[in-house]
Amino acid sequence: MPTPRETILVALHARLSALPATALRGDVLPERMPVEGLMILRDGEPGAPEVTLSPLRYHYQHRAEIEAVVQGADRDAAFDTLTASIGAALAADRTLGGFCDWVEAEAPRPVDLPVEGAASLKAAVIPVVLHYSTADPLA
Repeated sequence: MPTPRETILVALHARLSALPATALRGDVLPERMPVEGLMILRDGEPGAPEVTLSPLRYHYQHRAEIEAVVQGADRDAAFDTLTASIGAALAADRTLGGFCDWVEAEAPRPVDLPVEGAASLKAAVIPVVLHYSTADPLA
């Protein structure tokens, strides 16, 4: 049985997979960029939890990351469309089907990805904060 952390990350990946851009999880940047764009979900860091004792619960603000990448002549508009679609997908269900207490994305942080001999890429890392609680930090 998967842990709450893994269940939430799988639900987040499934939500991203419903978008037109290709959604990967934990993969490297592929050699060929999909026309619609690319999203790579990184599991991120759960951080130090807040703890309540009765009953014992660990409350996390897990910071996952989505690497959003587009390529092409109209990459500014494509990037804007991709990031807006990620925001809309998260806003449509802030609990990821009830697996998470709350999901919120932060503003994209631009990343330079120069590619020799190809049209340049426009990319950013979008931090996503996953709020959830569990009875055991390892379960």
